[in-house]
Parts: sequence; C-alpha cells; structure tokens
Amino acid sequence: MPPGPWKSRFWVGGLLLWLSVGSSGDAPPTPQPKCADFQSANLFEGSDLKVQFLLFVPSNPNCGKLLEGSSDLQNSGFNATLGTKLIIHGFRVLGTKPSWIDKFIRTLLRATNANVIVVDWIYGSTGIYFLAVKNVLGVSESSIHIIGVSLGAHVGGMVGQLFGGQLGQITGLDPAGPEYTSASVEERLDAGDALFVEAIHTDTDNFGIRIPVGHVDYFVNGGQDQPGCPTYFYAGYSYLICDHMRAVHLYISALENSCPLMAFPCDSYTAFLAGHCLDCFNPFLLSCPRIGLVEHSGVKIEPLPKEVKVYLLTTSSAPYCMHHSLVEFHLKQLRRKDTNIEVTFLSSNVTFSSKITIPKRQLHGKGIIAHATPQCQIKQVKFKFQSSNRVWKKDRTTIIGKFCTALLPVNHREKVICLPEPVNLQASVTASHDLKIACV
Repeated sequence: MPPGPWKSRFWVGGLLLWLSVGSSGDAPPTPQPKCADFQSANLFEGSDLKVQFLLFVPSNPNCGKLLEGSSDLQNSGFNATLGTKLIIHGFRVLGTKPSWIDKFIRTLLRATNANVIVVDWIYGSTGIYFLAVKNVLGVSESSIHIIGVSLGAHVGGMVGQLFGGQLGQITGLDPAGPEYTSASVEERLDAGDALFVEAIHTDTDNFGIRIPVGHVDYFVNGGQDQPGCPTYFYAGYSYLICDHMRAVHLYISALENSCPLMAFPCDSYTAFLAGHCLDCFNPFLLSCPRIGLVEHSGVKIEPLPKEVKVYLLTTSSAPYCMHHSLVEFHLKQLRRKDTNIEVTFLSSNVTFSSKITIPKRQLHGKGIIAHATPQCQIKQVKFKFQSSNRVWKKDRTTIIGKFCTALLPVNHREKVICLPEPVNLQASVTASHDLKIACV
C-alpha cells in the first residue's frame, strides 16, 4: 500500500469509486446522516445495473450511509483500521429488498467490530436470470470479507478473481446452481478467489450448486431438504425458497449463538451418517471446521486443502446446532442376515433417533445420532430391534450385544462410553437403559 491517505476502490460493472480517509482511520464528527435504503425495481428494469453502496457502522447499525464518492466515505464514520465486510445479495425476481438483510447487518455488527458495506444491485439482479448472471461486480482490498448469497456468491468469486485471489475471505451462502454447476472456475466461485473460501450448501437439488467451490464446503443435512422446510408444492413460495435461504439463516444464527455448528469431513453424506467419519484428522489434523466468523472456520493448517466436503446435521429452527454422537452395537453372535436397531436418546421428554445396521456375518455396526441437548443431559437410551416382518408368524428372535457411544469428534477410544451390562433385545420390543455420562 502506498504511503499517505488510505485508499481503496470499489468497482461495479465499470463504475470506479475511489474512497479515501485519513491514515489514522478516524473520521471527523459529523451530523447524523440521512439514512439510505435499498432501491426498488420491477421485472422490466433488470437490464440496467444501478449499484448502490450502503455503509453501516457499529455506532449506528440501523442507518445506512449511501457512498457516492470519496467525500461520502470521509464523513461516513468508516474506520480504516477495522476490517470490512461486504454483503452481496442474490437474484431478486421481483426487484425487492431482501427480507433478511436488516437482521443480517445488525447481527454482523454485534458479532464483530467492522465496517459493513451492503452492495445493492437490485436492478442488476432482477429480470431474466441469465441477464443477471452477466451483471458482475469487482471489489478490492486485502482485509475485505465478502459474504455472497446465491448468485451473489459467484459475484464475490469474480471479484476475487479480478484481484488475484488476494481478498481475505469469501463466504458463499448456498451459491447459485443454475448456469454455474458446469461453469469453469473462471466463471464461478472457487477456492482460488480468496485466501480462504467457504460455502454453505443447503439446496443442492434445486437452486444451489451441488459441487464443492471453496476450501471448506459445508453440506448441511446432506446439502438438501432442510428440516422444517415445506415438502409439498402447495406451500407456495416457501416451498421453493426455504431450503435455499436456510444457509442465510444458519449463518445469522451462528453469529448470534455460542453453540457451535461444527462439521466433519467425509466422502459422502451416507458415509457420514453410517459413522465412518468420526474426527477431522484427514485432512484438517483434528481442527474441525465450524460455521461463523472464526478465522478460516477454525481450520489451523497450512496450506489449506481445497474442496473438502464437510457434513453436519441441524434442527429445524434457530439456533439450529446439534451435537453429534457415535452410536455402536457389538453383537455377541454372528447372524446370517442384516441386523437393524433403532437407537433413541431421551432428554427431558425430547427424543433423538438414529439407526444402526449390522451387516450379515458381521458383529459390529455403528451410526451417527444428532441431539440438540449436550450428551451429558441424555438420561436414557432406548433400543428397538427391527422385526423380520413375518406375516404368518410373530418374530421372537432375540439378540445380545454391547452398546457404546461417544461425542464427536472421537479422537481417542478413551472417549467411548459403554453400558456396563449386555443389552438383550427381542424383535419389535423396545428396551430402555439408563445412560450416565458426566458433564465436562
């Protein structure tokens, strides 16, 4: 950076805006500015890119300052000694202000001491989707963290590409899928666009991209069909958008709450649910990533691996976070058919269930159970050995085995806790056992 006044520029669709403040970063006191807000557009105004920059600062999180030139920045309260967060919304079919944006701004400013600049490109993002794709924006400054929603995530990626991948961080909240899944890395968000790129995937079977696009890619609940979202078309707009927007609400919740949205690297969602990925040793050397403002998502290795798929389960509403536990069952004797056991944790009349499948001629099966309460608050575990469904005769098969559990990440077998007595199960009959785990 050259000596003298701090300078930065924000370039959008050919618009170059030079911003300068004193090297101390302290703007002189000014009268209370008039608050600026989003523009409004309609379906037929989507060809023009009319970009606004709205600055929000910690001292006045509810009032946006429109930045139109360097003098605006000098009198805005912008602090050059702080980091800068840029929020870029996505495709707006009706040209309206995003309903989530005000809460996002306030939550972000409560969670971190930073300048927050919202890029309002309502006119450029409405109208026909394929025209909106072409309306890209570029931003420069190494301390900047871009948070892009849907199409805005790819906008952020193209910005990062313009500046050689030297932006501090890009967070993609369910990056858009249409027109991007088969696009080249030059045309979409990818791990080369910033020093750290993360993506939160919640709608990979519809509006979101289904491939990894960052250093760390969170596939929440497998990346699709989020709990609590409508499953039938008659729910209307909510049916269409709920999964896609869950990424935004998850991120806001992560900023608001201390319970961690921690995820675990695995080859697939199926393998994760089957208990095959219990720690973060490969490739993160035990530093499990988590959603939020933690540097590099909490991953503490260099160089960062790329396009790592990580998985987590959530609840249907805020704060969304779940604890993940390994559940294991060890049969005393081999069986000639698969053994399916439903495992249920009980805590204060709340239940959390999972299924363990022990393949035929094997003694051991395992799975993952997610629970909203800490493991030490689980007071009872129930088992149900699934019947073979004989129509003409009641299944009286019994099995005996050992049950064990451990909170993820399971870095050492010493963390595994087993019931002291063998578990005896008869087909289709529920058996209950007390579970005693000390709180740490």
